[in-house]
Amino acid sequence: FADLVLETWDLQCERNGQEHRTAEMGCQQLVVRRGQPFTITLHFSGRGYEEGVDKLSFNVETGPCPIETSGTRSHFAVTDFPEESAWSAVVQQQDGGSLSISLCSPPNARVGRYSLTLETSTGYQGTSCHIGDFILLFNAWHPEDTVFLRDEDERSEYVLSQQGLIYQGTRDYITSTPWNFGQFEDDILSICLKLLDTNPKFLRDQNRDCSRRNDPVYIGRVVSAMVNCNDEDWGVLAGRWDNHYEDGMSPMAWIGSVDILKRWKKFGCQPVKYGQCWVFAAVACTVMRCLGIPSRVVTNYNSAHDTNGNLVIDRYLNEMGQEDRRSRDMIWNFHCWVESWMARPDLAPGYDGWQALDPTPQEKSEGVFCCGPAPVRAIKEGDLQLKYDIPFIFAEVNADVVYWVVQHDGSQKKSTHSSVVGKNISTKSVGRDSREDITHTYKYPEGSEKEREVFAKAEHKKSSLREEDEGLHLKIKLSEGANNGCDFNVFAVINNNTDTDRVCRLMLCARTASYNGTIGPQCGMKDLLNVTLTPRAEKSVPLCVLYEKYGESLTQDNLIKVVALLTEYQTGDVVVAIRDVYIQNPEIKIRVLGEPMQKRKLVAEISLVNPLAVPLNNCMFVVEGAGLTDGQRIKELEEPVEPQAEAKFRLDFVPHQAGLRKLMVDFESDKLTGVKGYRNVIIAPQPK
Repeated sequence: FADLVLETWDLQCERNGQEHRTAEMGCQQLVVRRGQPFTITLHFSGRGYEEGVDKLSFNVETGPCPIETSGTRSHFAVTDFPEESAWSAVVQQQDGGSLSISLCSPPNARVGRYSLTLETSTGYQGTSCHIGDFILLFNAWHPEDTVFLRDEDERSEYVLSQQGLIYQGTRDYITSTPWNFGQFEDDILSICLKLLDTNPKFLRDQNRDCSRRNDPVYIGRVVSAMVNCNDEDWGVLAGRWDNHYEDGMSPMAWIGSVDILKRWKKFGCQPVKYGQCWVFAAVACTVMRCLGIPSRVVTNYNSAHDTNGNLVIDRYLNEMGQEDRRSRDMIWNFHCWVESWMARPDLAPGYDGWQALDPTPQEKSEGVFCCGPAPVRAIKEGDLQLKYDIPFIFAEVNADVVYWVVQHDGSQKKSTHSSVVGKNISTKSVGRDSREDITHTYKYPEGSEKEREVFAKAEHKKSSLREEDEGLHLKIKLSEGANNGCDFNVFAVINNNTDTDRVCRLMLCARTASYNGTIGPQCGMKDLLNVTLTPRAEKSVPLCVLYEKYGESLTQDNLIKVVALLTEYQTGDVVVAIRDVYIQNPEIKIRVLGEPMQKRKLVAEISLVNPLAVPLNNCMFVVEGAGLTDGQRIKELEEPVEPQAEAKFRLDFVPHQAGLRKLMVDFESDKLTGVKGYRNVIIAPQPK
């Protein structure tokens, strides 16, 4: 027989991409999911392949030093009886000189970039030919994959959806901000693989690191550490919380991960400035979805940062209601992290499913700034000893807050009110733009028998201060929303739940604030020395907060913290109430004109009214949307926008992907920053 001569071959990127749900990554490269067959075609010149005469086999290799014992190299022959637990190749069909072969990886294969080599031999003569590279991802559709997710709607939301909503604001006023995850956009996959190849564990021992890339637990831990740059590694983002972002981008200005990851690559893996918790979480979510691990961003309201691990957050106030910064423990208005779905074969049964991963640099874990994966189930059950970092997240959702009021003589009074941590834990609903509350996955109902059992197991003595019916009650209420540029009222509502007259002093103080709990200057106060409450009565005391007072010191988080202190003269008891008021930005209006169809031009009319009493300078709109805009589109306005005038522009764009898409807009200016808006657009497929 003459030698078998390979003339051309086709990796069928487009067809395989459709079948493996990776088509949106483009058809320039072959991207497939593990455990699922993919087809390639070989064309031989001269004569075709003959079974029994010709021997065909393949070599797949990943990583810098592939070896079979590490699972980073495999050599396998074409066979009719493939094994499920190993790489395999089966002839699908033959047509003259052309041969279709179905290749399949085991469902626990290492993910990453592989090279594929074909070896042909006839008799003793053999030749080998490198026929290309392909990228292997995790497979949430395969029951044997450790990231298998049963529900198709959940898979399309948590693996395939390139856009989402992240919850911010305050516990009493939850806001959502759109985010462009963009995990299938150009170059993002190769950047995610580069991130794995610049992680310190890889640089220390490349072979060991690559051999562990079959395990989503390991990958999650690496990603959680690599999204921040706090370990002098080549991390993606630098965090900053002090409201000075002039030498970078303000964390509030980003609307997607794509821009951040591309900047990281472009500037030689130098950290991108700047991130805060939702930015870290969203970038980690993009990387995990890109690699095929189902992931979502979650927000915890009133999130405790317990630095000394005693599950108690002590806050100190002076008699004017000002915070005294003697404690490193903080309460964040909200804190975002990521949940990723995976099995935990490294733990006892029962801990598979959602795992919390927190890439925001807060505390070190095994010497590195990373956190998780922590099984959400273990957090709920108070199993603090399991891997990884459960005590820290348990504290974020369960710690007790005690307010101490420091009198002018230095003595301290404990407030009779215990503020509440771990509220309204939120994530975007599957397939809809609404909020799903997942608090019940992290904790049992307050006051329940199960909650007591969990706290006993975690050695957490929750203070028994439930809202008592006796004594004095204090709440802060808001009559209507607070809009940027406008004055607004807050009310201290006091209830006397006793049968006697009570005489008190009421201190009401408003200060601008950042979402991580730090406080700015005062922007409104009232000190009433003589408040008399008749038995069983309610009294409401207003405080007007003026724009001329808060406008200058409002941070980009748009928060005002209102503290009320009620001191009863007879007993000296102190009651504290705190409320965070979210100052609403104006709405960005987006109109889409034209018939939304793939590869056909559309026009978006984008506008916003300046709500402030001063002109806005250096106005800029930034627009992006995966599958819609082909990267970011930036429009700088030449003229200032006068008070109550409209900033607007028209954007032409040609959608290149069909389906439900989000067009996202960010508006920046000197006085109004980080204003977000989005519009859902359903793009019809191009007629065939």
